[in-house]
Amino acid sequence: MSPVFLVIGAIFVAVAALIHVVIFVLESVLWSRPATWKRFGLHSQEEADIVRPMAYNQGFYNVFLALGAGAGLVMIAYANVRPQGVALSIFVLLSMLLAAVVLITSNPKLARAAVTQGAAPLVGLVFLVLSLTV
Repeated sequence: MSPVFLVIGAIFVAVAALIHVVIFVLESVLWSRPATWKRFGLHSQEEADIVRPMAYNQGFYNVFLALGAGAGLVMIAYANVRPQGVALSIFVLLSMLLAAVVLITSNPKLARAAVTQGAAPLVGLVFLVLSLTV
C-alpha cells in the first residue's frame, strides 16, 4: 500500500466529509432561511416549505455519508484495520460521487452543486485506489 497516495486519498476523504457536513447543515438545520433555500433554486417560502421534509431527510443522508467517511479515516489510522478503512472509505466516496452524478443527470442546471459534491470524492477515490495498486 502506497503511504503517499493513502495520505493524499485520506485528505480528500476528509474534505469530502466536511463538504457533506456543510450540506447537512444547509438542508437540515438552516433550511428555513431564505438565503439557504434560494441556493437550492427555490423561489418562495411556499416552495421551501413543500420541499422542507425532503431536504431535511436528504441532509441526514449527507451527514451519514460524512460519518462513514470519518469512520473510514479512523480505521485508516490504525494499521490492523487499515484495509477495512480503505474499503469503507472507497464505498462512501463512491456513494458521494454517484449521488453527484444523479444530481447532474437529474438537472443539468445543478452542475455546480454536483461538482462541489463530487469532486473531492472523485479525487479521493482515485488516490485510494492508487494506494492499493502501487
